[in-house]
Amino acid sequence: MCDARRTVGPVDIVGTAIAAMRAGEPRSARGRFTGAWGLRFDSAGGLGVHIVLQGSCWLLPPEGAPVQLTAGDVVLVPFNQAHGLANDPNTPLEDVRRGQQAYWQSEADLPPGVAPTVILGATYHLRSIRPHPLIANLPAFVHMPSRIGTTQTLRDVVNLLGAELESQQPGVTAAIPALLDLLLIYIVRCWYQRADVTDGWAQALRDPGISAALAAIEQHPEHPWTVGTLAREAGSSRAVFARRFHDLIGQPPVAYLTWWRMTAASHLLRETNQPLQVIAAKSGYQNEYAFSRAFKREFDTAPGSYRRTYCIPSEASAMDGSR
Repeated sequence: MCDARRTVGPVDIVGTAIAAMRAGEPRSARGRFTGAWGLRFDSAGGLGVHIVLQGSCWLLPPEGAPVQLTAGDVVLVPFNQAHGLANDPNTPLEDVRRGQQAYWQSEADLPPGVAPTVILGATYHLRSIRPHPLIANLPAFVHMPSRIGTTQTLRDVVNLLGAELESQQPGVTAAIPALLDLLLIYIVRCWYQRADVTDGWAQALRDPGISAALAAIEQHPEHPWTVGTLAREAGSSRAVFARRFHDLIGQPPVAYLTWWRMTAASHLLRETNQPLQVIAAKSGYQNEYAFSRAFKREFDTAPGSYRRTYCIPSEASAMDGSR
């Protein structure tokens, strides 16, 4: 009998997808800009986020026309594709300087009577070896304007971030990464909830049955799932569920189950010192031998070799370089 709870919803799918890919805490820094300025962000791993806390600027995306950003706007750049920010689309760009205070001007240094543009930049370092489809299927950039269609929860997080950075109260060093994590979840969730986003994963998250099955797989990969038990989680017949799952996710339920188990296992191998026997059990395998065979089929290397290669976390990079 299935022991997974059907109360797990789409937000948990987004959260577990990000958690399986991430490495380390998000890094962030503020910039205060006046006059003519332009920044060039090179392509890098992870996700980049820009939040306009005050003033306005222009996003220069990898492709397409410049996009004007105003106070409260949020932009997510998947896998930190090369892009720019500037006061004007025609302003020349310079490579971003690293360092938390690289672009922070004190009040005393500001020209009198000039209102600066204040931007919070953040980088989430994600392992791109095996990107989750929810992240891999995002567009070149996601723009969440503050004035149109942005949920109140997303605006609340942006306001909290601004308040924490401004007040610098005790605990701010713990609050900022936590709020940035929450912000990322809300951005991804809001994107897939938009009415004009109609790809398979967007439909899957809106489908109560398919999202229940996905959540069950991702929350409980150790369970001995079958198409039948997953169909019961979805409240559907076996045939209808299997067809619907394949149509939206692009692969059969058992194939996705194996993909997720190996993805979760690779995360545990990289980020923990848990024995292979424990990771095998958490991945739904009764013994280490069966787990090792399945893992090698997916990654073309044994679990032990994978751990030795990837267990050292990479340094996150951001507009700032350090929090």
